[in-house]
Amino acid sequence: MDARDIEAEPGTVYLVGSGPGDPGLLTVRAKALLEDADVILHDRLPGPKIIGMLPDERCEYVGKHAQGERTTQSEINDRLVEYARDGKKVVRLKGGDSFVFGRGGEEAEYLANHGVPFEVVPGVTSAIAAPAVVGIPVTHRDHASSVSFVTGHEDPTKDESAVDWESLAEAGGTIVVLMGVKRLPDYTAALREAGMSSETPVALVERGTWPEQQVATGTLETIVEARDEVGIRPPAVTVIGDVAATRESVLDALENEYAPVADGRRGDGDD
Repeated sequence: MDARDIEAEPGTVYLVGSGPGDPGLLTVRAKALLEDADVILHDRLPGPKIIGMLPDERCEYVGKHAQGERTTQSEINDRLVEYARDGKKVVRLKGGDSFVFGRGGEEAEYLANHGVPFEVVPGVTSAIAAPAVVGIPVTHRDHASSVSFVTGHEDPTKDESAVDWESLAEAGGTIVVLMGVKRLPDYTAALREAGMSSETPVALVERGTWPEQQVATGTLETIVEARDEVGIRPPAVTVIGDVAATRESVLDALENEYAPVADGRRGDGDD
């Protein structure tokens, strides 16, 4: 399909996943819709390269502002409906895939409840892409036959966490935590208390495919210290499980344009 053949429909909202941040990983449909949209609502998570491609006059930033204020989800929902009812071609651009901890499901429900036509345009989720570009598969025939995706940033209005760390520890396989940099000490401790070995390999991938990409590796016991040594900051993906250690066996041959600007490794016995 030629991107030039794809056109947005007036009065329609497109919930578009931008992938992990490299413009080359945008889908053909996502790129075409971005070029054809009348208005694009985005935050910072699509990444500087993708945001830099967008025409300023058609963009509206709806993320966190320098003063600490942020556009609320209800405000975003209302703007989507308003622009669509004005007959505009609307793109709601989210990092990764909007239906993987991107609140795309909530936006879809809101649009449907208000009679606004919409389309979901899937993106490459950073939960898989960020580990992949640094040589970490989330599944591996020898190491993991299952993978669990977990949010590290739950709704603060919940009375208690909906994540059952004990069950995750018992299930085996790979655990991928999104938005979990700040709470890393909490959930690594919860997994150890649930019986997961403190020697379990862990990797943190910050801004996978971005120019500022960084990696920190260690174990369930040492990863917090490794995070601090490397200086990992959000957004980052945490990979917990034996697959995190397979990276060492492919690093010498791994070639891509996402070479980390920093790469920290720490395990028991390291200085």
